[in-house]
Amino acid sequence: MPTHRIVSREEWLEARKAHLAREKAFTRQRDELSRERRALPWVRVEKDYVFQGPNGAESLGDLFDGRGQLLVQHFMYGPDWEEGCPSCSFWADGYDGFIVHLAQRDVTMVAVSRAPLDKLDAYKRRMGWRFKWVSSLGSDFNRDFQVSFSPEEMASGEMTYNYETRGFPADEAPGVSVFARNEAGEIFHTYSCYARGLDMLNGAYHYLDLVPKGRDEDDLPHSMAWVRRHDQYEG
Repeated sequence: MPTHRIVSREEWLEARKAHLAREKAFTRQRDELSRERRALPWVRVEKDYVFQGPNGAESLGDLFDGRGQLLVQHFMYGPDWEEGCPSCSFWADGYDGFIVHLAQRDVTMVAVSRAPLDKLDAYKRRMGWRFKWVSSLGSDFNRDFQVSFSPEEMASGEMTYNYETRGFPADEAPGVSVFARNEAGEIFHTYSCYARGLDMLNGAYHYLDLVPKGRDEDDLPHSMAWVRRHDQYEG
């Protein structure tokens, strides 16, 4: 546990109010950034993507489930993987609680992975999740949205991820993509984010940011080395 100065309640309150001013400034900056994000231009989706889900073959339009906005969580789970990514599972543990609320704001959320549907269903049962999870196996979807890499890209170490050419330690990567559909049924890609851009979508991390030790990851081999699937923690 880190050591800190011990002060009177009055001195603590003075320091807390000073920090509150910075928090409020950050909140205003975040609100402005969110407005700018919503104002980004859109790209029409021309390709017909097909997914395998609980209703059989489904198009990208089908995934909207009658709503106007679609959030796709790119969950790392390759066709030959035995389990889903533990870090993606960390994020996914929160989905079931808020998806019902998103639906009230004209938003459908689904997870998409390249693993075949039977693997996704089995892993979902193991984890106790209820959210919709579809397979993009056989589709270009993951590659088009820069979260799956070919053997050639892996060998060269040059993948396009997070809008730059870089290396990545796996052939699948995490991300989130946003789509909108108009009354004519046209679908548009409005936003995608990857890497640390996903940080804001993990509530557990932001609770950890409130406690004295924070995320406590500085001395780990990599930031999420401590994360396990929720059925693999001891104690």
